[in-house]
Amino acid sequence: MLALLGQWSFYGIFRCPFPVPFVSCTNCPVITCEGRLLNLFWGTWGLILLSGLAFGRAFCGWACPGGFVSQLIGKLLPRRIRWKDDVRGMHLGKYVALALVFYLWLAMNNPRWAIPIRIGAFTESVELTFQHAGPYWLTRTLTVLLFLAIGLFISGAWCRYACPTGGLLELFRAISPLRVYKSDACNDCGLCKDMCEMDTLPGETNCTNCTECIPACPGKAIKIGHP
Repeated sequence: MLALLGQWSFYGIFRCPFPVPFVSCTNCPVITCEGRLLNLFWGTWGLILLSGLAFGRAFCGWACPGGFVSQLIGKLLPRRIRWKDDVRGMHLGKYVALALVFYLWLAMNNPRWAIPIRIGAFTESVELTFQHAGPYWLTRTLTVLLFLAIGLFISGAWCRYACPTGGLLELFRAISPLRVYKSDACNDCGLCKDMCEMDTLPGETNCTNCTECIPACPGKAIKIGHP
């Protein structure tokens, strides 16, 4: 998925002139972006939403290029900071981001905030876009980069606290028929949470159904299916 959608993701962050990337591809002036060239918009989002209905946030754990990059960033440091339970309200940030996305897209018609200057090479084009973009576009882009940088110290910070796609799929998590969950054999040892990149328990908030916790459970208490 990184090879298939990775270029689209990077263009969405660094070159997309709209505040909400990946939803106005057919009107985008960046003709080199594969999202516009291949018209991936409706088909890709349709598959992501269907995966959310069936498997909750499995897209985040198995297929999202941004989630993969976020995990790689988190592994650059051997020790990561975990938020304490009394500040867990930060997970609501992705719902705030989701509401803002829908407002910008539907209410404001996703206005153009940047001039995607093109000179051929990707890096030079990105540099010129940053130089000539307005303050709103710069704020949006730098916020994404900031959360990715925070991922050096707080594992999966972007995915846990700020990703609007994660917030959308999180809404489906509770009703999805297939998921990773704790069975009655669980003794609350916490080993699954200790190794989880999202710092959560199976089937709870921010669980991406990645299944990496299953081999870590000594009691074989983590299952896949419908609880």
